[in-house]
Amino acid sequence: MNKSDQTNPLLSVLLAPVKALFVSESKQGILLIVVAAAALIAANSIFAEAYHHFFHDRLSWTPIPKLNTAHLWINDGLMAIFFFVVGLEVKREIIEGQLSSPEQRRLPVVAAISGMIAPALVYLSIAGGVPGLTRGWAIPAATDIAFAMGVLGLLGNRVPASLRMFLLTVAIVDDIGAVLIIALFFTAGIKLTWLIGALVVVGVMVALNRARHSVTTTYILLALVLWFCILNSGVHATVAGVVAALTIPMRGRDNDTMVERVEHALAPWSAYLIVPVFGFANAGVHVTDLGPEEFLAPLPVAVAAGLALGKMVGIFGIVLAAEKVGFAKRPGGANWVEIWGVSMLCGIGFTMSLFIGELAFPGVSSLASELRDEAKIGILGGSLISAICGYTVLRLSRKTPETA
Repeated sequence: MNKSDQTNPLLSVLLAPVKALFVSESKQGILLIVVAAAALIAANSIFAEAYHHFFHDRLSWTPIPKLNTAHLWINDGLMAIFFFVVGLEVKREIIEGQLSSPEQRRLPVVAAISGMIAPALVYLSIAGGVPGLTRGWAIPAATDIAFAMGVLGLLGNRVPASLRMFLLTVAIVDDIGAVLIIALFFTAGIKLTWLIGALVVVGVMVALNRARHSVTTTYILLALVLWFCILNSGVHATVAGVVAALTIPMRGRDNDTMVERVEHALAPWSAYLIVPVFGFANAGVHVTDLGPEEFLAPLPVAVAAGLALGKMVGIFGIVLAAEKVGFAKRPGGANWVEIWGVSMLCGIGFTMSLFIGELAFPGVSSLASELRDEAKIGILGGSLISAICGYTVLRLSRKTPETA
């Protein structure tokens, strides 16, 4: 055996993470890491004041008075498109995908539910007794699909395909739960007239669906009207994205996969523009002047512990219990260490956690701003811990790839 034959395996191992950066499913996660780092740099540099003013100062003109800052346009406007894409993915998975049968959705559903309850309980056990912090209970309850799948993509084919699908379906069900939380717990005073208008628009969209109307432009225009009605109704505007997506016909008149076609058209814009812009606008937190007492305050510790500990315990615990009692089997071909590692990755809550954090502590007061910043510290810290621990466990759990 010559020297090059001996060194090639070593080079392959060393270069595997680098090669994985170019795998499609990892690109979104890597982009979010870069965006989060850029936001932190901007918020802690000579550009900090400009960064804050750009997103939060009142616009000199806006076509919708309620959206009078760039930050509001991003969170209430652009993110509605993100939720629209999420809604399309949920509908496709429920009708024809991995959630289409009771057997397929049994484990992901209970895992996602347990993975939302446990982080909330961990959060409340730490911060629930502090006045004003109870509203943040839902911040660590959501998993970031792109980020988690991106970290998983760095592992190449070392992780069984069944675990990748498990993570994806848990995150999808998780998104459904997050949307319900936003709709039920973060809704301001309801304005009945606007809500009735929204219901009428939904009724029209459902009627068009039943009539097998397949002109995409019609649904998009009605979705915009629905978004405007919900924006003014008191229900958070992003809920309109999911509701509108669920009215899109699965198939058009020519039996083409209409939902999939629309999803494929919008998904790149959502993944590579909308979510990064949202991340850059929301992840920036000034930390250079903070001491240990701020980092170890109840709110950031509760959020980080909810993500890093609550998610892992909730998901791994329920999968273990489900197999032990015969309710559902663990993903095929996966050992318990790998399931533990994937459960850790579910603690990456970047996008959805940041979004819920903005809703949990609204307002322009210095206290509200401080609480949002503390929540961001916890989100970034908990997500980073979850990513590193999950990657490490999965990287070391299998000495050789599942397939050559």
